[in-house]
Amino acid sequence: MELAHSLLLNEDALAQITEAKRPVFIFEWLRFLDKVLVAANKVDVKEKQKKLVEQLTGLISSAPGPPTRKLLAKNLATLYSIGDTFTVFQTLDKCNDIIKSKDDTPAYLPTKLAAVACVGAFYEKMGRMLGSSFPDTINNLLKALKSAESQGRGEILLSLQKVLGGLGGAAASCHRDIYKNARSLLTDRSMAVRCAVAKCLLELQNEAVFMWTTELENVATLCFKALEGSNYGVRVSVAKLLGTVMATALLPKQAAVMRQNVKRATLEEVLELMATGFLRGGSGFLKSGGEMLKGGGSVSREVRVGVTQAYVVFVTTLGGQWLERNFATFLSHVLDLVSHPRATQTHVEAVYSRRCVSFMLRATLGGLLGEKAQIAAGKEICQAISKQMRAVEAVVNDISGENKAGAADVSASQHVMVCALKELGSLVQSLSATASPLIQEPSIGLLETVTSVLLHPSMAARLAAAWCLRCVAVALPYQLTPLLERCAERINSLKSSPEAVSGYSFAMAALLGGVHQCPLGIPHSKGKLVVSIAEDLLRTAAQNSRLSLQRTQAGWLLLGALMTLGPSLVRYHLPKMLLLWRNVFPRSQKELEAEKARGDAFTWQVTLEGRAGALCAMRSFVAHCPELLTEDVIRRLMTPIECAMTM
Repeated sequence: MELAHSLLLNEDALAQITEAKRPVFIFEWLRFLDKVLVAANKVDVKEKQKKLVEQLTGLISSAPGPPTRKLLAKNLATLYSIGDTFTVFQTLDKCNDIIKSKDDTPAYLPTKLAAVACVGAFYEKMGRMLGSSFPDTINNLLKALKSAESQGRGEILLSLQKVLGGLGGAAASCHRDIYKNARSLLTDRSMAVRCAVAKCLLELQNEAVFMWTTELENVATLCFKALEGSNYGVRVSVAKLLGTVMATALLPKQAAVMRQNVKRATLEEVLELMATGFLRGGSGFLKSGGEMLKGGGSVSREVRVGVTQAYVVFVTTLGGQWLERNFATFLSHVLDLVSHPRATQTHVEAVYSRRCVSFMLRATLGGLLGEKAQIAAGKEICQAISKQMRAVEAVVNDISGENKAGAADVSASQHVMVCALKELGSLVQSLSATASPLIQEPSIGLLETVTSVLLHPSMAARLAAAWCLRCVAVALPYQLTPLLERCAERINSLKSSPEAVSGYSFAMAALLGGVHQCPLGIPHSKGKLVVSIAEDLLRTAAQNSRLSLQRTQAGWLLLGALMTLGPSLVRYHLPKMLLLWRNVFPRSQKELEAEKARGDAFTWQVTLEGRAGALCAMRSFVAHCPELLTEDVIRRLMTPIECAMTM
């Protein structure tokens, strides 16, 4: 391949090698040329330019493959930008003639694609230097676009993107033609074509003011439709287009505003448009079954994920300062999305929507805001949680039952709580020690706000609150022991509340699980406290049927969490644990058979919950305390495990 390393193509060497190896030889030469052209002496290049142009243009007709045509186009454009431009119009005309050709055979397609790639590269590199030839070139490409197959459409659109990039505002007369021809291809069957259209339109919107003014709604709807049945590449490209167009509509470029009397969209209008995609998908767009998305049915995951990415692009494009100033509005908007009935029609959809909104918040807050702004954002999130919790408490305490819409509000609030608490936890954890103002400032009341959610009727919200408290403890280890004590105190004083037993046990388990991330650890006596509470919960579970399930779950959850503290602490409580494990399962086959003959559904539910919890605690013990697994302990563990296997 050393013979390929020369400024001119070594035609003698090329003639001597076999037909099969020639494309590789040419590709290697083009690779070398790509590196050497920019570094070569301009005088040398100009001397050999005529021959080099002949060789390169000759390769256009040799049906090159995708990597070769890309390098070929790049080298030709670089050659003209370094050397003389006398023959560039001849080469451009030759490429245009190839594109105009009526030959639609598959054998001729690579030649056409190479010509299209060259046209794009010329305009990208030289732009306005090519003078007034661009209208003919663009019309030629648009004409070819109408009759091209998918591969051709993709290449033409990418070429148009480069033409637009090179010409900038000079191509204004062709902008509408390009838009009209390209927009319908956003819903093309080929994913590569959709990607190419999105990239082309993204370049177009830099100068085409109409895209983010009069055509804004149409562009948004097209993007939502393009996301239907899309793959990852399409979602990224379309999200970038949608997010950028929306950001430009809100804050247009100064030059565009000065050129035309542009009416800027308001933040509410832009957010409402994007929310339409998240909640309704391609409005009025017929799905395969003929069902109108606007009327009913759920939004496809692809659309929802694509719009989520568009939100992130939108905020990222506007920047951190904008987010800092408008965070309250943005937070309120995204939390409204996740609480909307259309986003939570089924449990799976609700979880998916929560993931989407959590991603929006993390990708923007975590990446764009500085420390001070993040603390301010944390304060806003606290206020949002507090507001939701007050509304929930009003419904829960409404004994008269007059607030009939309240049940739906409570259900919707859990999704808001999960997203807000997850983001608050992530925020505190990323701020680490600098999160102290959030905790210490009484006006914010972060700990009180988060712990209040431990009494939320929804388990998802309680779990999110527990996770948030764990994040606080990991970020600020000095808070770990006080939080544990507070939860222990509350769980003892609120034993008669199922939500309190569940919520505070979640919190204690989460805090215990976070101890290994805190170098200070916790006092040894806290382990004894946890065992005492867990034992008490398990012992009193049978006393009140209304609380049996929650107390059983809580007791075993705490014991499972205790195991994460490691062998040094668990060693002292192991005899008690072995006894608890033994007692929760039948001791013999006879007992097991007798047990099967009695008990109603609820009794069995509590029993099975207890045994499942015991097995989880065992698993935690084995995972975190392998040093304590002596032969005797293993033998004693096997008895309940074998019993569980035969149930």
